[in-house]
Amino acid sequence: MPVNNLDERLNKILDRLTSDDFLGGQGLGNEVPFYAFDYPPQEELKVREHVQFLQGAIPKRRPDLKVACVNLFELVLEMLSGRNLLEKSIERQATKGDEALFKALKAPLDAGKIAKELVGRYPPTEYGLIMVTGVGSAYPLVRTHNLLNNLQPFMGQTPLVLFYPGRYDGQALQLFCQLGEKPYYRAFRLVS
Repeated sequence: MPVNNLDERLNKILDRLTSDDFLGGQGLGNEVPFYAFDYPPQEELKVREHVQFLQGAIPKRRPDLKVACVNLFELVLEMLSGRNLLEKSIERQATKGDEALFKALKAPLDAGKIAKELVGRYPPTEYGLIMVTGVGSAYPLVRTHNLLNNLQPFMGQTPLVLFYPGRYDGQALQLFCQLGEKPYYRAFRLVS
């Protein structure tokens, strides 16, 4: 997708996120209000800047809307730190390598545990919108499709927007536009 297309799509986000139709789940039927904003991975910094802009602009446009912006990588680091596993994980990776680290973190960073931590910190009943960033940084410790599947039972009608450095075609997530596709059918594209 060309950069000018990305700029056009970024410029549509604020109107979309603050619209009554979006916040009220219009046109979703009984579907979970999960949305993906996919973008070329090389545009990560531009998207981060835009998310910062959104965090300031949304409250000006919708003062009544309580928004959580969750950096998935930071959440994972805080979870590990809270269980006194962060330093041990860094040491394990340095001494025993990536495979040993992934094996050791499989249980502590289970997608179900991450989902529960996220909704524990940002209860969907208290927020009108949850935005998730840091997906690329959290890879391969967190697999997005697993996390979304585990979040479904908790989110209710609170919209979740995933800023995704890769491709989402409405059928599959492809991180960094290179890794193998993972089927995920529950999200909608935020803007075209």
